[in-house]
Amino acid sequence: MPTAEVRRAMRVQERRRFLPTEVADDHRHDAPLPIGFGQTNSQPSTVADMMTLLEPFPGMRVLDVGSGSGWTAAILGELGGPESAVFAVELVPELVERSRAAITQPWVRVHRARPGVLGLPEFAPFDRILVSAMADALPSELVDQLGADGLMVAPWRDVMHRVRLTRGEPEVTDHGGYRFVPLLHTRFRPAQ
Repeated sequence: MPTAEVRRAMRVQERRRFLPTEVADDHRHDAPLPIGFGQTNSQPSTVADMMTLLEPFPGMRVLDVGSGSGWTAAILGELGGPESAVFAVELVPELVERSRAAITQPWVRVHRARPGVLGLPEFAPFDRILVSAMADALPSELVDQLGADGLMVAPWRDVMHRVRLTRGEPEVTDHGGYRFVPLLHTRFRPAQ
């Protein structure tokens, strides 16, 4: 169940602002909406579930992988507040530019992903990592970017997972079936 704080942040960062004009009128639909380039803006109930699982907090250092339209990055910025640092990363250059234009918080930065690099290892460690695209397995390259007691929410093999680092070891829990666009990358090292 989404927290009141997550629901508030999603209202403040209205979905419509992050959608292309041709689908902007559908912003209240609880469904994924196309944003071009084979990508979607995730359905609000899924975003709310992921944000709640992520356990965001003020002042967090967070990575948003597959940030797409920038909506989830803006919500994370709202939840973390101006003391936080939100690093969004997206592979599609047009979506990077579009999301930079839509995000108004100076503490939220959108980076273009480098082919062959998952996440932003040069800015690690992160307190929280949100992944909004489906991987084939636990993305160990992202686990390596978590700080001590860090937490990642990511889907792989059609299931949403929460990965919590405890004394340097990842503890993985399952949180139901979900569908996402594939995680785009040219190199990916699944966990052993």
